[in-house]
Amino acid sequence: MKLKVFNTLSGEKEEFIPREPPVVKMYACGPTTYNYIHLGNARPLVVFDTVRRYLEYWGYLVIYVQNFTDVDDKILKRAQEEEKEPLALAENYIQEYFRDAEALNVQKALLHPRVSENIEEIIVFIQGLLAKGYAYECAGDVFFEVAKFKEYGKLSGRSLSELRVGARLEVDPRKKEPFDFVLWKKAKADELAWDSPWGRGRPGWHIECSVMSTKYLGPSFDIHAGGLDLIFPHHENEIAQSEAFHGLPMAKYWLHNGFITIDQAKMSKSKGNFFLLREILKEFEPEVVRFYLLSTHYRRPLDFSQSKLEEAARAWERLKNTDDLLQEKLAEAEPQKGGEVYLAEISLWEKRFCEAMNDDFNTALALAVLFEASKTINGWLGELTNHLVLEKAAKKYRQLAEILGLQFVQREAEKALWGELVELVIALRQEARERKDFAVADYLREKLQSLGIIVEDTPAGVRWKLDGK
Repeated sequence: MKLKVFNTLSGEKEEFIPREPPVVKMYACGPTTYNYIHLGNARPLVVFDTVRRYLEYWGYLVIYVQNFTDVDDKILKRAQEEEKEPLALAENYIQEYFRDAEALNVQKALLHPRVSENIEEIIVFIQGLLAKGYAYECAGDVFFEVAKFKEYGKLSGRSLSELRVGARLEVDPRKKEPFDFVLWKKAKADELAWDSPWGRGRPGWHIECSVMSTKYLGPSFDIHAGGLDLIFPHHENEIAQSEAFHGLPMAKYWLHNGFITIDQAKMSKSKGNFFLLREILKEFEPEVVRFYLLSTHYRRPLDFSQSKLEEAARAWERLKNTDDLLQEKLAEAEPQKGGEVYLAEISLWEKRFCEAMNDDFNTALALAVLFEASKTINGWLGELTNHLVLEKAAKKYRQLAEILGLQFVQREAEKALWGELVELVIALRQEARERKDFAVADYLREKLQSLGIIVEDTPAGVRWKLDGK
């Protein structure tokens, strides 16, 4: 089976062939660290973490780099408002980012470079662009001369003539063209700055990613990933800078995730229609949020609402309940011969799962395969006692979920936490039933339910499970 990915650069699905297999070099634009991340920020984190996981599942060695923009106008403004040192403020939000990312089971990148740690390399890069004639300096600022890069617009499909027509009337008079962009900004008084050949200043936004990606992955690498909003101007400008400097194609595949929307409008801090991830995690399990973010194909918009998260919680609960019941059945099973028909069905789960993921990482279809497996397993549980089959089913069911970064094992930790107390209450309820004190038995059952614990009386005995709502 061949993996195909949608390449924004070509506008088509292409077979994924890394430059230096089995190594895959992948760069993703990270957050600007002036606030906690919101749900819209969380989507690319989860999506491209899942891409990385799937590539590793196929045996690739993924060198994954994700930067932090810790030098930016927004950080300076926030630091001034809070009367804090800018880099200290950025460091605080970097650590908060790691807490939120860990909650969503997002693995750390192999490298998390920061702008503040790469100033020297940025200056050298800008000097190279000046020497090659792609940049010009004006009173302490340095600009990239877009017209000099003949392939400008190849990612976004925008031409220079269109950009000229769309340029604002109030343009910077220091620029040769209104769409020229800044590589180095002259610092204002008492502003965070570094020494450079052009005076005290700091780097522009676009140059940061060009320098950090090529520093750690080389001038040409496999995957550059980010949100749809980064195609223009950020990624377009990255291509111009990097390819002008190195004379080589920057990234082979450009992957972009769609927006999270509210009433069909993009979720963003600037619009004030955003929801902080950690506020959502106060109400919903991290697995539910990750499930929700993967429930729609990554390139499509994903609409946000309380009801959709509640729907995701119910769906995730069904998958978890299957794992619970399967683990219980496995503990009671005995070694038996046969079961080839069941084993053949289990192998088909993986085949269908990979077919979904090989079609441009279609996690929505991959989740549908998990639900098919869940339905099949539930149908087996009443009749199947073959330990080998149950063990194979349990391992494969969990493995496919874990490729998506979804884990059932947290459920076991939750049960361990509640376990002894719940079992005690269930025992007291059983004693009440035996002495026909049904009022007390019903009261204890209702009390457990109010705490999110569902008690089920079955022919095999009393079972309990966490509600998960």
